[in-house]
Amino acid sequence: MHWLWKFRGLCTLWGPQMSGHTLYINIRQLASVPWGHQELPAKFNFARDVMDHWADMEKAGKRPPSPALWWVSDSGDQRMWNFRELSDVSQQVANVLSGACGLQRGDRVAVVLPRVPEWWLVTLGCIRAGLVFIPGTIQLKSNDILYRLQMSKAKAIVAGDEVAQEVDMVTPKCPTLRIKLLVSEKSRDGWLNFKTLLKEASITHHCVETGSQEAAAIYFTSGTSGPPKMAEHSHASLGLKSKMDAGWTGLQASEVLWTISDTGWILNVIGSFMEPWSIGACTFIHLLPKFDPVVILKVLSSYPIHSMIGAPIVYRMLLQQDLSSYKFPHLQSCFSGGETLLPETLENWKAKTGLDIREFYGQTETGLTCRVSKTMKIKPGYMGTASPRYDVQVIDDNGNVLPSGKEGDIGIRVKPIRPIGIFSGYVDNPQKTAANIRGEFWLLGDQGIKDEDGYFQFMGRKDDIINASGYRIGPSEVENALMEHPAVVETAVISSPDPVRGEVVKAFVVLAPQFLSHDPNKLTKELQQHVKSVTAPYKYPRKVEFVLDLPKTVTGKIERTKLRDKEWKMSRQAQAQ
Repeated sequence: MHWLWKFRGLCTLWGPQMSGHTLYINIRQLASVPWGHQELPAKFNFARDVMDHWADMEKAGKRPPSPALWWVSDSGDQRMWNFRELSDVSQQVANVLSGACGLQRGDRVAVVLPRVPEWWLVTLGCIRAGLVFIPGTIQLKSNDILYRLQMSKAKAIVAGDEVAQEVDMVTPKCPTLRIKLLVSEKSRDGWLNFKTLLKEASITHHCVETGSQEAAAIYFTSGTSGPPKMAEHSHASLGLKSKMDAGWTGLQASEVLWTISDTGWILNVIGSFMEPWSIGACTFIHLLPKFDPVVILKVLSSYPIHSMIGAPIVYRMLLQQDLSSYKFPHLQSCFSGGETLLPETLENWKAKTGLDIREFYGQTETGLTCRVSKTMKIKPGYMGTASPRYDVQVIDDNGNVLPSGKEGDIGIRVKPIRPIGIFSGYVDNPQKTAANIRGEFWLLGDQGIKDEDGYFQFMGRKDDIINASGYRIGPSEVENALMEHPAVVETAVISSPDPVRGEVVKAFVVLAPQFLSHDPNKLTKELQQHVKSVTAPYKYPRKVEFVLDLPKTVTGKIERTKLRDKEWKMSRQAQAQ
């Protein structure tokens, strides 16, 4: 999924001289840099400036102590914290990290936990203690963990039973790793027990006065090629930007938001942490040890959830159930991001629930970039207008802004003023950071079109665009068309070499169980005809390959690059013979 922020003087900020000491050089260099129309405070800390604010309001009786974190296990057990309680327990966590574990301001902490309360508590504790948290999905395997620990030089890791063994396998190869904190009822050799230490920790902690530009988090981005990169966010780009954007969901302080997301994704910290808590609302968390649409429907029917955020696949899976058996008495708003929302999904959800789905768009590097807020008109197939603090445009190969209706690269203006929100850069990789700037714009790597109302339409990844006989085809357009056919569960579209056209469209298709016995040749023709019937005929896949699954990153993104590389390699080998 996508996200970003910006400053002035990119050569100063992102120049090669920063390599190896990015954070501290940035802080000194940027002390007097203007940030758009916003006055950037020298200090900002989400735990102090947001969480403690609401906690003080509760203590003073200026707001009722309503739930701020509401967690439900797979067996239905519940735990709740109000803001005063969250403030106290996060101070305990900060004391565990900086006291019992001996971690110091600026140290990096990998946090690899499922949807358990400790993910939110540890992340909040890291922010309070001035530590840099590094989220990771529990789907990570030993090689993934090794790479992340070695690249980040993390001093500590907080993990559960799900990945503890994987961590132990690589610990000898991670010389900087000093602390392993286990979130479990069990004990494990070589690990400190987080829950035991938490019970013994003081609830008094003086929040670190972190600088606005000081590092707060590092996310490993999967990208489309090469190993994952480390995208660093500051306290301003992550926490302050979220506070300034607060309310884009229309959520009120008395309401409950459920964000269905893996804890390793930036969507999780934006949707289930920053957004609800910035406005004093409650974030609802369900363990969901495995994705089960029936459980999701039962939860929506049983709990007072006012707003929901989920990827399009969440809604597609829910629509496969008998929705007439469920009622959502409190649900008012639905949001979707992470991949293209099919107009068919939007229409079916509206028809069966009476609710709209509002799309949003961003990247790990950019945060909330475009959105269809609650007060905006919904245009099927469009991901909304630019976030208020971003100047988002579609540009050509020379960095010139294109007129509405013209396809080009989506970019965010970073010169001469860099607005709050863009990440600090790729850690130890200033060349890669600088390579993403064209003229005055940061390139998001996506192709799109901006209409006359300022709404953006996603056309496909820049490096995934297929050029067939001069026609430039975005793979998502073909994938969207294929997904409308009942036989298709999942699909990935790439370019395939062709002696006449240069490239043609090829679709890898995962079939629904009831279609597995169908004649593949007939089904191929049926799918090709279907694409021709719902989009421009030249976009139809001239090649179709049925597969059992598709290659994905640990965060669930389909890796088109792997499919494309294999396809072109096989072609070269065939020509050589």
